[in-house]
Amino acid sequence: MKSSYSLTYPQNLSYRTPPKIIAEIGCNHKGDIEIAKQMITIAKEFCDVDYVKFQKRNPSELLSKAQYDAPHPVEDNAYGATYGAHREFLEFDLEQHKEIFEFCNNLNIGYSTSVWDMTSAHEIVSLQPEMIKVGSATNTHLELLNYLCSSYEGEIHVSLGMTTDSEEKTLIDIFTKHNRMKDLVLYHCTSGYPVPAEDICLLGILRLANHYGDQIKGIGFSAHYTGIGLDGPAFVLGADYIERHFTLDRSWKGTDHAASLEPDGLRRVRKDTISVSQALKYKTEAIMEIEESNRTKLKYTD
Repeated sequence: MKSSYSLTYPQNLSYRTPPKIIAEIGCNHKGDIEIAKQMITIAKEFCDVDYVKFQKRNPSELLSKAQYDAPHPVEDNAYGATYGAHREFLEFDLEQHKEIFEFCNNLNIGYSTSVWDMTSAHEIVSLQPEMIKVGSATNTHLELLNYLCSSYEGEIHVSLGMTTDSEEKTLIDIFTKHNRMKDLVLYHCTSGYPVPAEDICLLGILRLANHYGDQIKGIGFSAHYTGIGLDGPAFVLGADYIERHFTLDRSWKGTDHAASLEPDGLRRVRKDTISVSQALKYKTEAIMEIEESNRTKLKYTD
């Protein structure tokens, strides 16, 4: 079916700096802060990414009693007897987030986290990180959005997976009301774990760039696929930030590991997007210097 959006290819793509790469650790640390620190170190020193991202939840606030007491839907991925206990096991408290924040600062890598509820939002705002993320699941949490817009001065990054046009408009209206559009980064996202290529729908990045590009801080791509072939095209279409789920071992126990990149894959995302950035320009002259000797040797002349 033909898209209802009118898409125009951006005119300012040449000579763009490479996208910022975000390694989403999420809960792939398995509830172990030492594993989290190891992942941060590898993300910085081996993969050369710009940011790591975690998650902050208060399970007793976020879940109903029935949800809290229910078993994990996939028993093999469970870290507790109930879904609530599973979530509690994987959760870092505020002091641990402070420790991670300081660890990131010492390594010169950016720290960020998504916040899923009001308690988590208040706690993370107290740290005053450079950015806070609102994931696709909570971008309709209007109290949360209004609180961040009114009480937090940094960048607010929002994913748009599982989001209707009317929900997106409500979100934009909140940021407009608070005069925070210039601090907003919108992420194109398809919320699956993992997502096949045909469901990634990369032109959604172009839609965001065309519709909001001159109003907001930037455009992001929250990628939930398993390869590395779509990040360069995402950058070409307008993504300023590329967020990839990150793990040290895709066979580890947990929901997100299968949709995550191991260190070598994340490192290649960084290198490949730099190469795309370097290549994304017009020829500077009709016959480039690198072509001159081959022209002399190969070019047909009468």
